[in-house]
Amino acid sequence: MANKFAIITGASTGIGAELAKLAAKDGYDLLVVADTPFVDASAGLQGLGVDVQTLEVDLSTFEGVDQLLAAASDRQVDLLCANAGHGLGHAFLEQAPSAWRHVIDTNVTGTLYLLQKILAPMVARNAGKVLVTGSIAGFIPGSFNAVYNGTKAFVDNFTDALRNEIKESEGVTLTTLMPGPVDTEFFARGDMMDTQVGQDPKKSDPADVAKDGYDAVMSGKASVVSGWKNKLQQAVANVTPAAVLAEQHRKMAKPGSADL
Repeated sequence: MANKFAIITGASTGIGAELAKLAAKDGYDLLVVADTPFVDASAGLQGLGVDVQTLEVDLSTFEGVDQLLAAASDRQVDLLCANAGHGLGHAFLEQAPSAWRHVIDTNVTGTLYLLQKILAPMVARNAGKVLVTGSIAGFIPGSFNAVYNGTKAFVDNFTDALRNEIKESEGVTLTTLMPGPVDTEFFARGDMMDTQVGQDPKKSDPADVAKDGYDAVMSGKASVVSGWKNKLQQAVANVTPAAVLAEQHRKMAKPGSADL
């Protein structure tokens, strides 16, 4: 009998790489995808008794997602972890349009296209699991990371709506993982290493975040906020005026705030 098959995006490092380890240990053959190079052809997952295929491709484009789908070779997808995402620090008015558009296209456009392509056959056969990485950033106006937080607000909201649309397909699980700041390459890639949040030594461990998300999707949960501090922050955000939240975010994300 063939192994179960999982696709994991944003899987070269961080949360995605940790999700891949968990899925491999759980017996899933893997297609792991990222727009940055993998450590080796097996993504460091050799010896776990599953087949691993790596693919380096830009998931901000329809063409990149189509390459991912072609690499899956029409194999039935039992688990999708849509984890690919980008941030972008600094003031919005200073950002190149190509830079902020890439964030939107990766976090929103490419993610939605992939979800549509993978979820449709899952719903048709009434079986499958999907984990989408949102963020508690979606609850907070993200001064000096405004486009990223806006995309995560979209993802958090969109997955809630989509979950309702497919609720009659009880064999399909759609789970939203909402971490806070995580100790990954996110802040370096987003040019945020001179910020208070970029230098925060207490960011979450990506292995812990991945475990929270993996356990949640396997148990059929609608969503999970990873970390008790982030759960508290989400609860506070729901009752705090937007202007206050934006000012709080400014203090931790403004360039140079690491020195304050």
